[in-house]
Amino acid sequence: MALLPRFDHRAVPIVLAAAVIDVIGFGIVMPVLPALVTELGHVGLAEATRIGGWLLAAFAVAQFFAGPVLGQLGDRFGRRPVLVLSMLAFGLDYLLMAVAPSLGWLLVGRIVAGIAGATYGPAGAVIADVTPEDKRAASFGLLGAAFGIGFMIGPALGGLVAGFGPRAPFLLAAVLAFANAAAMIAFLPETLSPENRRPFHLRDANVIGAFRPLFAAGNAAPILIAWFLWQLGSMVYPATWSFWAAIRFGWSPGAIGWSLAWVGLLTVLVQATMTGPAVKRFGELGAAAIAMACSAAAMLALAFATAGWQVYAFFLVGAFGAFAYPALSGLVSRMVGPERQGALQGGLSSITSVAEIIGPLIAAQALATGALAGFDGAAFLVSAALIAGSGLIVLVAARRLPGEAAA
Repeated sequence: MALLPRFDHRAVPIVLAAAVIDVIGFGIVMPVLPALVTELGHVGLAEATRIGGWLLAAFAVAQFFAGPVLGQLGDRFGRRPVLVLSMLAFGLDYLLMAVAPSLGWLLVGRIVAGIAGATYGPAGAVIADVTPEDKRAASFGLLGAAFGIGFMIGPALGGLVAGFGPRAPFLLAAVLAFANAAAMIAFLPETLSPENRRPFHLRDANVIGAFRPLFAAGNAAPILIAWFLWQLGSMVYPATWSFWAAIRFGWSPGAIGWSLAWVGLLTVLVQATMTGPAVKRFGELGAAAIAMACSAAAMLALAFATAGWQVYAFFLVGAFGAFAYPALSGLVSRMVGPERQGALQGGLSSITSVAEIIGPLIAAQALATGALAGFDGAAFLVSAALIAGSGLIVLVAARRLPGEAAA
């Protein structure tokens, strides 16, 4: 029982549960994407990888513009209505994708999902609303752990459901999204007090407006750059994993699902049990630097993996990359006041969305080009370089930050 977290507000476990269901809905479709894209596009796996990259980029473009808007709406009307409406839109999107007759309709579905999917900003704002500053890094770690739980259950469930056809996981994801919305309507309290709400201004509901609180903080620039490079390198997983595993090892949707479930399990264990002690011992930037070093090493090893069991072994090191999100999130959340947390989280969501636009295109092109040339590990080499660069920036930034963050 000692490993069970203690929550500072009853909204926190509800948001974490909603995040789990949200990510299950996303992860459940990953194992079937190679089969679905090759079926609808009438192409081979290498070319399907490029198409998959464009689908993820379309999702991210929509999310890029929606993130600041949802953050601003959350600061004006509260977190609860934004989260509920987003989940309802997610359910409708999965139903659309379940019956998509062509790649064009699949693309439309990804755009709708991107607009509705900028929910981690409002979810992070809920945690910032109700959690003391000195506990936010650990609480953001729990949000990351919720992502890991969903990523553990979703792909494994998707691999099992794929036995009923490549469309079946989308139908199940729709059911989960609607159940998520219903649960939030019934149980999620509003966490933004009326005195901390502020008017919605369209001029601020954009990337520049959302980043304004960060740019006003003198030490924000290197953290933002490090965040961006880390996210850019991390896109190799959603962009290429299913395609790479099918190309290199010939894995079925079930095998792909179980490998992603392993990633999720390790992420849960690291973020739920080790994030707080790591941040306390090394500081937020120190923990982030350790995370990026471990992640870069795992990427490099995956590029040259020759057997399926090695994938599982390499993630024992790569799992410590899970420190990065809560450590950096906890740091930047202390740079602004309570009335700007929604805008801040929306801005960070937009940074991530920029990486999600560029990252899948880079990773997919690297995998497809490398596979056609005889080396399908190129995407992981690129990822390792980007994450290593992020870690170097963090180490330099740590020397310039006073106090416990640089300890």
